[in-house]
Amino acid sequence: MVGLSFSIFAQETTIPDGPLDLETAVSIALENNLTLKRSELNQLTNEATLLQNKGQRLPNFNTGTSYGVRWGRSINPVTNLFETARIGNINLSASSSATIFAGNQINNSVKQSKVDLESGMYNIEATKNDITLNIINLFINVVFNREQVNVAENQLATTKDQLTRTNKLVDAGSLPFSDQLDVQAQNATNEVNLINARNNYNIAKLNLAQALQIPYTPEFSVIEPEFEINETLMATETPEDIYQMALETMPEIKAAQANIESAEYGLKLAKGGFFPTLGISANIFSNYVDQAFGTERPTFGQQIENNLSQALNLQLNIPLFSRLSNKAAVQRARVQRQISEVSALETENQLRNDIETAYNSALASQLTYESSLIQVQNLEESFRIAQQRFDLGAINSVDFQVAQNNLFNAQADLLNAKYTYIFRVKVLDFYLGNPINLN
Repeated sequence: MVGLSFSIFAQETTIPDGPLDLETAVSIALENNLTLKRSELNQLTNEATLLQNKGQRLPNFNTGTSYGVRWGRSINPVTNLFETARIGNINLSASSSATIFAGNQINNSVKQSKVDLESGMYNIEATKNDITLNIINLFINVVFNREQVNVAENQLATTKDQLTRTNKLVDAGSLPFSDQLDVQAQNATNEVNLINARNNYNIAKLNLAQALQIPYTPEFSVIEPEFEINETLMATETPEDIYQMALETMPEIKAAQANIESAEYGLKLAKGGFFPTLGISANIFSNYVDQAFGTERPTFGQQIENNLSQALNLQLNIPLFSRLSNKAAVQRARVQRQISEVSALETENQLRNDIETAYNSALASQLTYESSLIQVQNLEESFRIAQQRFDLGAINSVDFQVAQNNLFNAQADLLNAKYTYIFRVKVLDFYLGNPINLN
């Protein structure tokens, strides 16, 4: 435990050398997350509690010695006679005791500690799952915002080309100067949009770096996963099917069930206070004094041997009246068991709610993505025609800008729908117990 504790605090923060893929990002987050480290330290405390409770089954053993000096009239501890002299004495003792029966409290405390250790393990797994989902969301957000930058750059490049053509047509007298002003205004707007997109991209990278708990630099970036959306992406299971599967796999459910079992052992432990306890103890004692016995003084070894005393005791304790403390302990244990049952039900209900929300959100995202895809395809063709007509002078710059803005807004909406759909489907995969990745 000391070694593990040292490794938890001694490890250095992992700083990536280049762009991160999702798997590496999750690994770094799990390595650096302080909430996870705190859960692991709490687990060490649970291990120590289990070790201590197991030790209650073993007899204890103590040994000791003392040295003292007396002056004036006092009783010689060996002769048991009053003497007026300086008496130096050495006492040697050893004792041991063990519990034979304690209302099964020791066994129940050991079982409870084992269940608490199991619950702690599930809590650690739940924490890891939360961290992983959060990193996936932040990772996808970085990829999304980087594509938003690409869209904004393409939009600005198109506007600049339009501005160049418009300037030539205005100089040639084919278009009024107001068209040039309109395109210049649109170009300025697109420059602002690009600045905002780059800023959002940097914020998304910053959020991911902070979640990984690594220093942020502008060079920090991620590797875009090769992820294709297809017709089989959406889960075919119903929300009830997913819920039943999640009940068998989700660590928070197992932790809640373990807490009920722990509370049950706690109740048995409290009831054990009404039972008699039986223990056994043994001790051995001897001493030595430096005063003579008559004309001669036995040696140290002779006195130790001659003064040796031994005892063996059985102790029975019957709790006739404990001032209602045992009854109160049982009542508290019953309440704790009921609280654990309520907490487990809350956890199950929350899981059902999360799955139903995730399923309906994923389904809505699928429909939104499919609609956005059709919209972009149509607007791309509409923009292609508008560009041809603008080059021929059949439409003015305002109509062309409307077609351009419609297309780029639809492309931005498509990107948002795409990555929202991907993340929500991955959440469903998580509840189904499937590996979480973007490949």
